[in-house]
Amino acid sequence: MLTSTKKLSIGAIIRHFRGKVAITWGLTLLETTLFAFIPLLLGLSIDGLLADDWQSFYYLLAVLAALLIVATGRRVYDTRAYGTIRVELNKALFLRSESVPISSMNARALMARELVDFLETEAPEAMTSVVHVVVSLIILFTFHSTLALSAGLATIAIVAIYALAAGHFLRVNRDLNEQSERQVVALESRDIKRVTQHFLIMRRHEVRLSDTESVVYGIIFFVMLSMLAFNLWFAATQADASTGEIFSIVTYSFDFVQSAVALPIVLQTLTRLQEITERINSKVNPESSSR
Repeated sequence: MLTSTKKLSIGAIIRHFRGKVAITWGLTLLETTLFAFIPLLLGLSIDGLLADDWQSFYYLLAVLAALLIVATGRRVYDTRAYGTIRVELNKALFLRSESVPISSMNARALMARELVDFLETEAPEAMTSVVHVVVSLIILFTFHSTLALSAGLATIAIVAIYALAAGHFLRVNRDLNEQSERQVVALESRDIKRVTQHFLIMRRHEVRLSDTESVVYGIIFFVMLSMLAFNLWFAATQADASTGEIFSIVTYSFDFVQSAVALPIVLQTLTRLQEITERINSKVNPESSSR
């Protein structure tokens, strides 16, 4: 049971609910794989239908039908599976937080929910992004190695950009979470000055986080959109591609941009969850270190 584990973490949740997580992630990978081949089949269908060849179009319809069934089934199962996990996680958190003030326990319960939210939302999105990045690179390479090379270089650039900002993200998230744990105490004081000060401090940390995100993702978007523009130019003028092939190249390049940009967001979430994991397993009373 999760209540008997030494440390509440994403790893502990996965170990104790490996069956549920495996099913949801397996369905996610299947859904993502089917979705990743749609642009290729669309391009082939365009060329096929222009030549009065319907075979690729029938393949496209079959994949779309399978995608509809898998996507619907996954969402129905996800809600039930992760709902159960949230109940067990909060039970375990309550049992190990009996000595922690109610204000901190409430804040930590909200933070702990983010661990399950990550498994339900961000982790599948990360898998989706990885699959789309890999498939896009492979298919772009089949059209021309230069297309894949430009995408690969863009990926290296965005990972390097995020790595430079990771430490700052961790520090700001730590400050934000520490202040969040003091919110109930500030409200219970019914002191307008204390409440105002609390929310001003929260605002300051949120602005710091938002400013960092804006700069980092602005640079990342510039890199990825430059790659997209280059691939469009190359496909239209240098690759001797058909209309359907140009459509597929541009679509996979754009899909690559969307997927690659999502990866740093997942890394940022993991940075935040790292700090949350340390906090919900801590016996320290944050109110004793209040600013």
